[in-house]
Amino acid sequence: MRSFKFLSKEKIFKLPKSTGVYCFKNNKEILYIGKAVNIGERVKNHFHPHTITLFGVGVKQPTYRDNLFINQVFKIGYLKTDSEIEALILEASLIKKYQPKFNIVWRDDKNYFFVVKTKDDFPRIFITHQLTKDVEHVGPFVDGKALKETLKVLRKVFPYRSCNKLPKRPCLWYQLIRCPAPCLLKSKLAEQIFNLEQKIKKECQKNTENVMKILKGEKIQVLKDLKKEMKKSALKQDFEKSAKIRDQIINLEKVLAHSKIFESLEIEKGDNWTKIQSILQKILKVKGKISRIEAYDISNIQGKTATGSMVTFINGKPAKNFYRKFKLKMQGKPDDIAMIKEILNRRFKHLEWGLPDLILIDGGKAQFNAAQSTISNQQLVIPAVALAKKKNELYIRGKKPSTRAKLGAGPVPHRNEVSGAGKPILLQSLPRDIFNLILQLRDEAHRFARKYHLKLREIDLGLK
Repeated sequence: MRSFKFLSKEKIFKLPKSTGVYCFKNNKEILYIGKAVNIGERVKNHFHPHTITLFGVGVKQPTYRDNLFINQVFKIGYLKTDSEIEALILEASLIKKYQPKFNIVWRDDKNYFFVVKTKDDFPRIFITHQLTKDVEHVGPFVDGKALKETLKVLRKVFPYRSCNKLPKRPCLWYQLIRCPAPCLLKSKLAEQIFNLEQKIKKECQKNTENVMKILKGEKIQVLKDLKKEMKKSALKQDFEKSAKIRDQIINLEKVLAHSKIFESLEIEKGDNWTKIQSILQKILKVKGKISRIEAYDISNIQGKTATGSMVTFINGKPAKNFYRKFKLKMQGKPDDIAMIKEILNRRFKHLEWGLPDLILIDGGKAQFNAAQSTISNQQLVIPAVALAKKKNELYIRGKKPSTRAKLGAGPVPHRNEVSGAGKPILLQSLPRDIFNLILQLRDEAHRFARKYHLKLREIDLGLK
């Protein structure tokens, strides 16, 4: 196991600004271990809690119960990691090794979090506080929220079963491609697919094994095994399997490097939303309130059974009574631009739903411009942004229109006055609360659109 690099507390300014794990030590023992996105800033906050400024808005850092041990600290240790997920895993292993007495949460067994893998034919993975002898486990972990987020992103790469009892029919996890769905074996469809049971069993076992290895810190070994398996499949000319493994490798490296897990994606109401709204206003260069945000996405296969979704968040919280789904009239060819325009035009026929303060589109520059022109043609002035998947780039308007009128509040901009997309902003460069909010909106719109799309496909295939 890696060892801490130590500095005297007088040299706190030399701590790295990278993601990793840190510790506080007196002359004899390690007192406390923590993890951080920015080690240097996080350690400073233990000694000097203060207010920081984001986009001109003062944000008060939370207070800590550091007076229990901070006066005993003589040395500060640190270990850099490549990602937040690696920091979470390393923190757990180091706390287990050193058992620092001021990691107070560890004094009560109820606060331990373990990830468990069962040993049956179709193993499942879940988080628990209590261990039994008939399971494989990894942990304990301290941060339950970060652990849940880690499993959520790993499940995108390695779908696994989490249900206690197999349902009679596939659930939403199967529809989202997050579970191999051994429950399919109960359906009539299973009899028509050769060797389905063995395929599902192998996928369940392999995926859960890889998840557990990563949580134990064996990322490099998992990647090596996947690359070896990909080459083997290619030599056998099983190119479909080889391509699937290639995608797993790419996605695994991506989520391990870029996933933000140290803060819950849920955004609190009240004062925190006031702060978030202020930052959004500065980013978008608008003065009006931003309370209601609508996010849109499209789901289809080469234009077939095309569906669209509208999800609504109010003050950062999902407002599911305002969710809407659309069965697109345009079918048969994949045309995201035309589909975005159709959804927005149909949505704006329903002013009784109320109007959003901000619109988020899943897509890049073309989708952004399509949304802007549609909003203008509807004689509305509503800020819009678009999030491109490849690099998580956020497109906003290039320059401010000459008028800021809203419907019924004066003259509206001519369509030619609506500015096009400016240079995109990397989402990861924005404050954490904004990063989390935008991703949560995008993912929820994607989930809702895909759920409806899969339902229509099942109907077309006669499965319902």
